[in-house]
Amino acid sequence: MPFRNVCVGRYEEVTHPGTFKCALAEFFSTLLFVFAGEGSVIAYSKLTSGADLTPAGLAGVAVCHGLALFVTVAISANISGGHVNPAVTFGLFIGGNISLFKGIVYWIAQLVGAVVACLLLKVVTGMTTSPPALSSDVTVWGALVIEIIITFGLVYTVYATAVDPEAKGNISITAPLAIGLIVGANILFAGAFDGGCMNPARAFGPALVSWDFTNHWIYWVGPLVGGLIAGVIYELIMMPAQVRTHEPLASSV
Repeated sequence: MPFRNVCVGRYEEVTHPGTFKCALAEFFSTLLFVFAGEGSVIAYSKLTSGADLTPAGLAGVAVCHGLALFVTVAISANISGGHVNPAVTFGLFIGGNISLFKGIVYWIAQLVGAVVACLLLKVVTGMTTSPPALSSDVTVWGALVIEIIITFGLVYTVYATAVDPEAKGNISITAPLAIGLIVGANILFAGAFDGGCMNPARAFGPALVSWDFTNHWIYWVGPLVGGLIAGVIYELIMMPAQVRTHEPLASSV
């Protein structure tokens, strides 16, 4: 059951070569994802001279995020599990699919990757990064609920297509594609309200580089709560009898 399977792990995991390789995979995958995703937002701003996001522009941003996540999950799935998101790592930790120590290493790699991506974008484009923001008619609590729901959908998709033993035969294509599609679909809806983040690293990189942390807590609390709920529900209801190894997803693929 959830929480019973949670594993702290051993401190030696932090310095293990295998953990370093996984962290490096998460770093590069998150860097590439944020570079493409945030890059699409910057490109739209440049092409429209800073105009408000139109439906066509939102669709373009959503497609870019979905395709980028599809690729970055696919290229790191067999190394680190292709988390590319602290909320995914947290949701898998809740289900006992990764230890606490490895999860912390993943978080650091993901956050650093996002920051480096935004720094590179600022250098090569000369434009300031734009952290996710609430539209004028959305309350902070409304945005928080949106982030919980859409991140729940993302992490639930990860469990259903990549973690569940019944789905692992098709993980090389099905899981990354499904994960990319759910992110793109969620952005098409939530992008007009709060940016449709679902990923604390995706919010942290642009916020740090632009030094704009307005309502930033929403993009941590919402995704982490959504990931927790997804992990608990899937582990408790969908596959309660599974035995956990407390290893990253890739180790059991």
